[in-house]
Amino acid sequence: MAEVSVEINGRKYRMACEDGQETHLSGLAARFNRYIDEFKGAFGEIGDNRLTVMAGIAIVDELAEAERKLGELKDELQSVTRAGQDVAAEAEGMESQFASKLGDVARRIESIATAIDGAGRDGPAN
Repeated sequence: MAEVSVEINGRKYRMACEDGQETHLSGLAARFNRYIDEFKGAFGEIGDNRLTVMAGIAIVDELAEAERKLGELKDELQSVTRAGQDVAAEAEGMESQFASKLGDVARRIESIATAIDGAGRDGPAN
């Protein structure tokens, strides 16, 4: 297990993480610290605990918004998928109708060709 030293609100903390996750953990800590700095800039020194709670709530708010948007995207994906399935079914039906009509036309052409052949055999000899 790896260890990383991160800085939050001017204080260093040693954190354990899985091997290979050190950069990711450092990035998360830096991102969290930006929230702390932002609130400290907006509200001044209001206490470490309060700053930490405010930053945590802000992050959870972003997470909730991302989850809401993800839900909307899932609904939209389902709607698009259903529409695609409807279009595919309609195209399949049209293809079937086209094949049927093409078969009818082929039979008519064959019938005409047979009639022409028969008329040619029965007609006057040259």
